[in-house]
Amino acid sequence: MSTTQHASAGAPALASYPWKAAIVVGASSGIGARLVQQLAAAGVPVAALARRSGELAKLAKTCQGTKARVLTVEHDVRDTQAVPALFERIALELGPPDLLIYAAGIMSEVGPMEFDTSKDLEMLAINLGGCIAWCNVVTGLFRTQRRGTIVGISSIAGERGRKPAPVYGTTKAAMNHYLEALRNRLAEFRVHVCTIKPGYVETVMTEGKKTFWMVSADDAARAILTAAMQRRNTRWVLRRWAIVGLVLRSIPSFLFRRLSF
Repeated sequence: MSTTQHASAGAPALASYPWKAAIVVGASSGIGARLVQQLAAAGVPVAALARRSGELAKLAKTCQGTKARVLTVEHDVRDTQAVPALFERIALELGPPDLLIYAAGIMSEVGPMEFDTSKDLEMLAINLGGCIAWCNVVTGLFRTQRRGTIVGISSIAGERGRKPAPVYGTTKAAMNHYLEALRNRLAEFRVHVCTIKPGYVETVMTEGKKTFWMVSADDAARAILTAAMQRRNTRWVLRRWAIVGLVLRSIPSFLFRRLSF
């Protein structure tokens, strides 16, 4: 299921971006939707993929009025076998992409003494498995054309093993490791891989939670695109989270174990 729309500026964007076509996976809301709006507002054709067709339809309505083409595609990232055909179709309709942003992710609520394998495996499949599947399929083209940017949206949750979200944090720690290895592997082909580590962003995932240093999804998307354009290896949103990450990593395990966060 897909629709093609012309995009309008859902939020302020930079005057121009260097990419010829983009794919945003996990585009139905939050950061992913804002990334689509900002890319399209800057004139970059973009494929917006997500499993919630209703939210994609809403996104398509916000993307009208300028020359940039937006292709919305219903896709469940757990269906990794569908990825090669989807990528080929997008490349045919929009032209060869040179930007992939993987923004899909879930954080299931987990009780203090809950150990639910089905929840855990779903987070692994969506947060990590889908990311690997999409990165694997785009690297063939990116290596051949000797250009391209891959952006993975990770989290500060991957810095340490926190009690409240053991598997969510695991998926993000694994994502950090994977993206760094991919960055090193693709450097000789002039393909750049950027790891994004947001703090608290105004999304469905943070709704109703007691948080601090909250940034809007628009501001987060703008920072992500700027970091990708500048070929940053890792970008924290906000940058002060880098200090928090450093502190978290420096706490000895016997002390960190006693903390409740």
